Amino acid sequence: MATDFNGRITLAITGASGAQYGLRLLECLVKARYQVMVLISKAAQVVVATETDYRLPGTPEAQQAYLQQLFSAEANQILVFGREQWMAPVASGSGAPASMVVCPCSTGTLSAIATGASNNLIERAADVALKERRQLILVPREAPFSTIHLEHMLSLSRQGVVILPAAPGFYHKPQSVEEMIDFVVARILNQLHIDQALMPRWGEEFLK
Repeated sequence: MATDFNGRITLAITGASGAQYGLRLLECLVKARYQVMVLISKAAQVVVATETDYRLPGTPEAQQAYLQQLFSAEANQILVFGREQWMAPVASGSGAPASMVVCPCSTGTLSAIATGASNNLIERAADVALKERRQLILVPREAPFSTIHLEHMLSLSRQGVVILPAAPGFYHKPQSVEEMIDFVVARILNQLHIDQALMPRWGEEFLK
């Protein structure tokens, strides 16, 4: 694998509405020269086809080639792994990146992570992040939240997980859906301590 990237991040895209958030985040991470290990659930593939004009191929290898071309990524900058590819680096604490983002995060995935299910590679990668005390950011997109959802979020928050709902603000007066998407993606990039120009930080004009 290439070692001259600015860092490595795991990005899981699951079947909640809001596939645009995950794809835009991937685009931004590629532009910031991060190597991204991508995990895409079967439900996410359906959501991508429903909500966007993108058409993800069926296999991890084909998805990797598609995303690399789509976002003009360097060789080995985007690595896509299948749901049962247990030899992937993300499946072990000795190989997983220091940060993982699940965007969007379905409530089913939220439940599995909160209970340590580890039935597929997305759940296992999150379990690795938890057990290794690494950064884990979950971006749920659901309304309303049930008591079960909230209890799972509270349990994970107490373990240090960042719960960052896909809830764009409006104080910047967005003029398009893309600007609303960028609002949430900017918040994720801020949590990852990656410089971004999608949204100014609050009060930034006073720091110039």
